[in-house]
Order: sequence, then C-alpha cells, then structure tokens
Amino acid sequence: MSQKSGSPKPSSERLVRDIRRATRKQYSAEEKIRIVLDGLRGEHSIAELCRREGIAESLYYSWSKEFLEAGKRRLAGDTARAATTSEVKDLRREARELKGLVEQSHLRIKKDLGETRRLTRHILQIV
Repeated sequence: MSQKSGSPKPSSERLVRDIRRATRKQYSAEEKIRIVLDGLRGEHSIAELCRREGIAESLYYSWSKEFLEAGKRRLAGDTARAATTSEVKDLRREARELKGLVEQSHLRIKKDLGETRRLTRHILQIV
C-alpha cells in the first residue's frame, strides 16, 4: 500500500522521530571543547573521532569553527561574554529595585510640586 504525496506520516514514524529528538544527547561546553581539541591534535581522523563520539562530521566542524572564532575574538581583545543565569537574575532584581526607586522619586516630586503650587496660590492670595 503506497502513501499519496502530501499525506501525513504514520503516527509510528512520528513517534520514533519524537523519541529520538527527546533522547538526543546534549553536549556540555567542556565536552565540545574536548572533542574539538581531540580533532585538532590530529592523532585520529575526524571521521574516526566522530564515529567514536557518535556525532556527525558536520557537527564537529561547526563546533570547531565556533571554537576557533571565539579564540580569535578573545585574542583580538573582545572580552564580551554571555551572562550567566545568576547574573541575569541579579540584574533583573536590580532593575526592579531601580524602577521602584524611580517610581518613588516621581511620586515624591509630584507631591512636592503639588505642595509648591498650593503654597504659591496661598501666597498670591495674601499678596
């Protein structure tokens, strides 16, 4: 029995694809660096290294390119880096606190301005 083009894939194929996607290995930065350095050492072919690590050669080459580009930027003096989760949380907390202070200052200024207007009217009535 053949499928018509454009018809949805059978649910078993979709299930297998979803399981593969969900169980795909996630590599830490340290693991990626180790693999790239192993490739740069040249003790084994890239194909052999990738088979051993269970990754596609294209993935190795993209990691290698990212690694070398990051090194080039660092050596060129670019020290910018992505913030850690805790740094982001701290910055968000600080931003909330500063917004609160600005809001309090704004309300205090409005109150003082209202008081100044009231006193000015009172003085003008006396004069």
